Amino acid sequence: MLYEREYSSSQSVNKRLSKDGSHKKLSGVCAGIAKYYDYPRLVIRVAAIAALIMLPVAMGVAYVVASVLLPENTYQ
Repeated sequence: MLYEREYSSSQSVNKRLSKDGSHKKLSGVCAGIAKYYDYPRLVIRVAAIAALIMLPVAMGVAYVVASVLLPENTYQ
């Protein structure tokens, strides 16, 4: 018996934020965020670089924390 809600698909219910190891450049944080929010990886990477230029300390700390805390993607 399958219990699915009418207003959500099964794909969005099982969606988890994690690092994407198959498309990573440094640690996979930007690729994982792009996959979670269904954006192109290039857009997320350009936004991350722009944020790094505007707020270098905050973005650097946020990226390092995200790379340590986010789990590695176990599903493809």
